[in-house]
Amino acid sequence: MLMTSMKRVLLLSFILATVSCPAASQPGKRVLDASKFDSLQAAFDAVPANGGVVYLPPGDYELGSPLIVRTPETRIEGAGASTRLINKNTEGQPALHIRPDDYATNQRARMWRVQIGNFRISGNEKSGDGLLCQGIQEVFVHGLSVDHNGGHGINLENCYEDPRVSDSILTYNAKAGLNIYSGHDIVVNANHFEENQDAVRCADSFNLCMNGNNLDDHLRHGVVIENTYGSVLSGNMIEECNGTAVILDRDCYGITISANVIAHELEGGVNLKDAHGCAVSANTFVIVHQFGVRVGPNSDRIAITGNSFSNSYMGDGKDKRPAEHKNPMGRDAGEGVLIEDAQHVNITGNTFTGLSAGAVQAKGKSGKLIISANIVTDINRRAKEGKPAFDLGAARSSSIVKDNLVD
Repeated sequence: MLMTSMKRVLLLSFILATVSCPAASQPGKRVLDASKFDSLQAAFDAVPANGGVVYLPPGDYELGSPLIVRTPETRIEGAGASTRLINKNTEGQPALHIRPDDYATNQRARMWRVQIGNFRISGNEKSGDGLLCQGIQEVFVHGLSVDHNGGHGINLENCYEDPRVSDSILTYNAKAGLNIYSGHDIVVNANHFEENQDAVRCADSFNLCMNGNNLDDHLRHGVVIENTYGSVLSGNMIEECNGTAVILDRDCYGITISANVIAHELEGGVNLKDAHGCAVSANTFVIVHQFGVRVGPNSDRIAITGNSFSNSYMGDGKDKRPAEHKNPMGRDAGEGVLIEDAQHVNITGNTFTGLSAGAVQAKGKSGKLIISANIVTDINRRAKEGKPAFDLGAARSSSIVKDNLVD
């Protein structure tokens, strides 16, 4: 008797939940197989207003114009790299464009919770972005392969609330692998970036959390952050940029760059062009060619602590890279800290070894520096004259330099 009553209660609860569920009360099929439609666009257009799932089966899908997604609460799911969108457009248009219908006339328009995962987007040198998202809140990109697009690989514009990009590979795109404009509480984790113009660009945003990514062989810079605050870059591998690994510019503040390996950069490691109240700590700078960390004239209140600045020395008096090589990227090198017309910089607890020049150099009107508890050995390898480990010029009179071990 008791069991029968419980079954009735459960059945009634299920009926009430079904009746009150908005998804069940609205018409339209919510799980769609794109192969059942005349085109991919027709499948996207068939998603009801309350969202759904569109499955993209394996195949090469050539696009002459962008695919448009206009519905919130929607997931687009492929079958891995065997599902490939090929952008044939040569007028700078994206392959996949996700936006509210009225975004073109109202950039405050927003659409919620669109997810994109597990397929490939390829373009050509005259096409636009691989994936362009505009005005999408809580956008989630996972498991995409995005390559050879004429614009950015992934472009997130005004995707303000909690954008997430993870476990994707972005390669050979003519602009940035990932471009973020106006976002907050951003997560960029466990992605691969290779041979884009820049790997990641993030502007006019805050609370970027970028961790555990692999960046390699970029034609210009690794990570460029502008007008952004309260962010962290940690645990990333940034290798072989023809420019600089990390740049902070245009009123950045409160950013931590920590526990990254910054290796083999033709220009430099971290360039603080316009940065304030930032920390550069526990990073490894190896084989950087012009500077490990640069603090520019528009930056101040910087902590540079616990980093290793080194060349390719591997013990027993041997370097992995040759001193001379026809390709500058193949040459052994190592650089320390460069301060140009900057104030209030704390340089403590670092290790400077095997460097082409000195450990710290201050130029112009720099001053109010603390340089303490650092280890310095085997420096000035390429200096024509033996320069001091800490070449501070006029900055020395207003600075504290003590308790360093210079061998």
